[in-house]
Parts: sequence; C-alpha cells; structure tokens
Amino acid sequence: MRKFSMFACAALVAAGAGALAVGSAQASDSEGGCGNAPKSQWMGEDAAKAKGVELGYEVRRVKVEKGCYELYAKDKDGKRAELLMNPVTGKIVGTDGDD
Repeated sequence: MRKFSMFACAALVAAGAGALAVGSAQASDSEGGCGNAPKSQWMGEDAAKAKGVELGYEVRRVKVEKGCYELYAKDKDGKRAELLMNPVTGKIVGTDGDD
C-alpha cells in the first residue's frame, strides 16, 4: 500500500508540472511571441526597419503595438503587409497581409 501511495503522489506531481508547462506555453502564445522585456532591451526602431528590409520588405512605418513592433510595409509584389516583430530578437512573430 505504501508503494502505491508514493507512486500516486509522484504521478500527481508529474501531472501538475505538465499542467504548469502547458499554462506557461499558453501565456507566451497569448503575448504574440513578443514577451515582456523592458524597453531598455529592445532594438531601436531603425534596427527593426532594417531587419524588415533585410527580409525583403519595403518598410514604410514602425510603431509599437501590444509589446511588439508593428511594421507597415510592402512585400516584393507591392502588396501591403503588416508584420509583428519581437522587439528584442527581431523575429517575425505574426503577419496580417489581408488588407
């Protein structure tokens, strides 16, 4: 009986840790992948614009939106695009090209 109790406790602890991992993954997804780093760690807007150009976009405007840089740009075909960029890493974490 004692072995079963220890096994049951270990299983509950493992299940709880898994639930915490899932919860933290959902939290980062809801942030759009931009995190919550202080602005002192962000790249400058000019660097964000340069990163967009490096990716093949003609960047018209950069603004801050919900903790991300939002780049208003045109793609190589001249179509409007909105890119959400992580302000620390420069990684594109979302796009909205439906305009």
